[in-house]
Amino acid sequence: MKLAQRYRDRDAAEWPPLFHRILQSQIADWHRRNAVRTRWRVWFGNNDDQGASLEERTPSPNPGPENQTAIDQTMNALDLALRALPPRQQQAFLLRIWEGLDVRETAAVMGCSEGSVKTHYSRAVHRLREKLGEHYS
Repeated sequence: MKLAQRYRDRDAAEWPPLFHRILQSQIADWHRRNAVRTRWRVWFGNNDDQGASLEERTPSPNPGPENQTAIDQTMNALDLALRALPPRQQQAFLLRIWEGLDVRETAAVMGCSEGSVKTHYSRAVHRLREKLGEHYS
């Protein structure tokens, strides 16, 4: 779809490399987002395995009902805590953590300096840790 939307006016001979580049970008984006989501699941998953390696802490794709309930409650708490943040802190946090952007990219998206991004992100993390203390530790 992106090829057709963005490059329909280009010569058909240019389409194969463009298609492969778009496909590679989409695959890289999917892997990046999946890695971020896995970090979130580990962070909000079972907290009894703090000394375990990342592989051991990665939740199973089919958690039991009791674990699923705990995960759902934690995700709801996260959603409420994120909504309570000021908009710029929300934006900085979500761009950095959920979207996986670096400080420079986040600053460009937010239209501010890298220092502002660092400040907003730091404040967001501290406030979330305060609000989600029972879920975080």
